[in-house]
Amino acid sequence: MSDSTTTPTSTDTRQPAKSAVSRFLQATELDTRLIGMIGALALIWIGFHLYGQLVNGFGAFLTPRNLWNLSVQTASVGIMACGMVLVIITRHIDLSVGSLLGFCAVTMGVTQVWILPGLLGIGHPLIWIIAVLVGLITGTLVGALHGWLVAYRNIPAFIVTLGGLLVWRGAAFLIARGETISPVDETFKLLGGGPFGAIGATGSWIVGLIGCAAAIAMVFFGRRQRLRFGFALRPVWADVFIAGLSCSAIIGAVLLVNSYPWPKGIVKRYAAENNITIPEGGLFISHGFAIPVLILVAVAIIMTIVMSRTRFGRYVYAIGGNPEAAALAGINTKLMTVKIFALMGFLAGLSAAVASARLGSATNALGTLDELYVIAAAVIGGTSLAGGVGTIYGAVLGALVMQSLQTGMVLIGFDAAIQQIVVGSVLVLAVYLDNLYRRAAK
Repeated sequence: MSDSTTTPTSTDTRQPAKSAVSRFLQATELDTRLIGMIGALALIWIGFHLYGQLVNGFGAFLTPRNLWNLSVQTASVGIMACGMVLVIITRHIDLSVGSLLGFCAVTMGVTQVWILPGLLGIGHPLIWIIAVLVGLITGTLVGALHGWLVAYRNIPAFIVTLGGLLVWRGAAFLIARGETISPVDETFKLLGGGPFGAIGATGSWIVGLIGCAAAIAMVFFGRRQRLRFGFALRPVWADVFIAGLSCSAIIGAVLLVNSYPWPKGIVKRYAAENNITIPEGGLFISHGFAIPVLILVAVAIIMTIVMSRTRFGRYVYAIGGNPEAAALAGINTKLMTVKIFALMGFLAGLSAAVASARLGSATNALGTLDELYVIAAAVIGGTSLAGGVGTIYGAVLGALVMQSLQTGMVLIGFDAAIQQIVVGSVLVLAVYLDNLYRRAAK
């Protein structure tokens, strides 16, 4: 009979030491996906700039002029992407936003060019205000109609908005009679940017200082709220770092937009009209922040507050996470669907104002294929097509990534066909990376 001996085993319950980067990310609570997107954006910018230097002998991407124009070009898609986040979070899709943009632009154009001048007189100060209100109301009503068909008539959102893509593009053509409606109101044009559609150096510094004060206040009051409710506090150095990083980014943006001057021809005309003597070295007038960019920033801030601080935002995430459970919890999911699509329509109307103002006219072709870029911006920004996950700042960054790709390929002379291939490939890659990220998180 053999003896059996049992050797006691020791279990080491100590957790492996975290790296310095992991400890830093945990202390600052920075979103790793956000950091990845900013890194990808930086690679795109630097890559296009270096490619331009190698091929053309000079880099045209990382210049104040190009980056200023890039921000203006991003505004229209970025505004709509903020609404598309909510639609996708709740497991729907909206394929009609590009056509709806064109339809709203045409209604605004008809209002301010064909109707109001005869009623109020040419150049009346209320013309552009009424035109914008007409566009916003039109977009909201159309969006609400889409939401009603989806929620109360149980028609899939894909079918409703695919039909809307065709219907509203055709309606815009019929209203405009296939014509380009111009010239739009001069004040209305300011919504599209340009030398006169920007707030200048002084206004930009004011906006920048307000932004820095707001960033510091958010960190301070966020810490007080955590202390009040007994939540874990970030280290003081982490709060100081986040506030400093935010202020540095804002001040950097101000310096960038202020370093882009008006074109010399416009400066000469402006000086002649205002009896300004141009010095020998020339007159430097900064563009500053463009009005479309400020509109995008305002929309992003308001939508972020709505999604993170209001009952409406919590309901959106609840519906996206589990629609049946949300309904059982007492959330009116049908009414919420109507509200979400109405909000999407409102933002499409606002985007139409920006896009048509930048063009200086209204045409039924405005916004063609924008629906694809808007959806791609939201998905690239981390909004999951499975629902329940998405952020506003991610969608804005996604729009900036999409526009950076397009602008960079135009600068280096890529064909339109190659541009489409690249954009489509990036969209597929973004969805694949999102699947990997969610799988790793589980």
